[in-house]
Amino acid sequence: MSAVTPNRLRWGALLWLLTLQFFVVETIAQLRYEGPYSRADDVISDLGTADSAARQLMNASFVVQAALIVGGALLLRPALLRGAGQAVPSLLGAAGVGVLLVGVFPSDGQAGLHATGAVLYLLGGGLALIALAYAVRPRSEALGTVLALLGLVGTAATVFFLTGVVEYLGEGGTERAAAYVLPIGLAIAGPALWRLTRSADGDRPDRRAERERARARRAERERERDEALEAAARRKAPAVRAETDDPDAEDPWATPVRRRGD
Repeated sequence: MSAVTPNRLRWGALLWLLTLQFFVVETIAQLRYEGPYSRADDVISDLGTADSAARQLMNASFVVQAALIVGGALLLRPALLRGAGQAVPSLLGAAGVGVLLVGVFPSDGQAGLHATGAVLYLLGGGLALIALAYAVRPRSEALGTVLALLGLVGTAATVFFLTGVVEYLGEGGTERAAAYVLPIGLAIAGPALWRLTRSADGDRPDRRAERERARARRAERERERDEALEAAARRKAPAVRAETDDPDAEDPWATPVRRRGD
């Protein structure tokens, strides 16, 4: 955790929170769309085609979304725990590349690259949320559970969308169930990681202060030991002096010393 700084966490959380810009831009593009548009029946990519008056804004939003996803992942990587934390940047990187391709290559232009980008985004996003759930679970079980559920919903919706099982939610609705979970999950995870990591750092004692306290405790124990040794030495001192006052006390052949009165 030494690589995690407050500014790094703050900016990473902000980038993930800003992924919600997608919903704002999508709504604007839908309102400016030429002709009828249904979120249940029409896919998101239609908002970036020539039929959309706000296509440039929509495609720019895709590109910005890629930068926000990848940038936040790189900044918050040290705050992610377990082996799953190592997989999160790679999966989010795939999702970021995918949404970048979606924005750069609209579906009415180079459809192949656009479709590849869409698949990368949808699959990478759902799996990334599942990995992120395991990476944050040691910090917060509730957060991990929410992210895992979002990841499972997104992955399942992606499978349904790619296999054509769209009769329940519609083509657009199924795609949105697969696509929406990533910005929602990141917007939740970013600020939560910032708060949880700051709380953990606040509860962890400063290492330098802890070392100073340990040295102080050792010095106190040494002082008490020295005082105990000195006290023991003082208690033995009179007996030693009494023995050294009479040099013949232990000599059985020595001539008795006559008292001064004799």
